[in-house]
Amino acid sequence: MRIIPAIDIIEGKCVRLSKGDYSTKKIYNEHPLEVAKQFEAYGIEHLHVVDLDGAKSNHIVNHKVLEQIASKTRLRVDFGGGLKSNEDLKIAFESGAKQITGGSIAVKNRTLFLEWLHTYGPDKIILGADAEHEKIAISGWQEASDKEVIPFIQEYQKEGIVYVIATDISKDGMLSGPSFQLYEKMLSATSENKKSPLKLIASGGISTYDELPKLAALGCEGTILGKAIYENRISLKQLESFILNSK
Repeated sequence: MRIIPAIDIIEGKCVRLSKGDYSTKKIYNEHPLEVAKQFEAYGIEHLHVVDLDGAKSNHIVNHKVLEQIASKTRLRVDFGGGLKSNEDLKIAFESGAKQITGGSIAVKNRTLFLEWLHTYGPDKIILGADAEHEKIAISGWQEASDKEVIPFIQEYQKEGIVYVIATDISKDGMLSGPSFQLYEKMLSATSENKKSPLKLIASGGISTYDELPKLAALGCEGTILGKAIYENRISLKQLESFILNSK
């Protein structure tokens, strides 16, 4: 299972929110590149970067931070937040993203999202399935939808989506443990599709090192960690050890 730390960006700074609430913003570092280099020093190879300004303003904003991280580390960055147009996507990839995550766009403009998937391929495009009470939320989680998360994933799996980042919003930033049952349901519901076996990336609520092997045992392909690292609940040394033992 891949370990994927998260760097969430507001005004160029590394922050964390709780349940996606912008009023709970806590700045952890004013220089995201420093944070990324620290991750890299402990053997981490992947990074999840979220442009929270972009998510709010519906277009890419913090691409310069992405460019810095991508050009000055060897981390493979997946980038999301506010990607709403072909131009946004072009900027993200030209700034060094190896993959992009589309959440709101997959709900609001299915045609364009499928165009991206078919143009760039399933290794480059990640479906963001952010849900509260198993209903998809969009626009930086400021807006609810009536879409059920599992059928939503299944629809896109039929179209060839492989990578899915699934976030339980009620858990995000709360350090209360991940949604094991939800991930189990997702993996079970999508396992029949042999043509596009799902690579599920768990996100939200991870609080202790012991939860990582449990997510791996469930069949998660990756897990995104944020506040647990920044609040020193899980050390970078522990993550280094997990990565080495997984190889």
